[in-house]
Amino acid sequence: MDLEELEPRKSKDYEIGGDLSNLSIEELKALVAKLTSEIVRIEDAVRAKESSMSAADSVFKT
Repeated sequence: MDLEELEPRKSKDYEIGGDLSNLSIEELKALVAKLTSEIVRIEDAVRAKESSMSAADSVFKT
């Protein structure tokens, strides 16, 4: 028997579109929380870039 077989399974990072069948309910809930916070972070980045673009447009408009 391999020693690796005795160690607890380490869950891999989720890949968008990946198989969800091997995740437990707790892992799925944690994934939802992680993805939700990532969505907020991405939306913040979009707003910041839009703000910068709007400011640059107002400076260079003639």
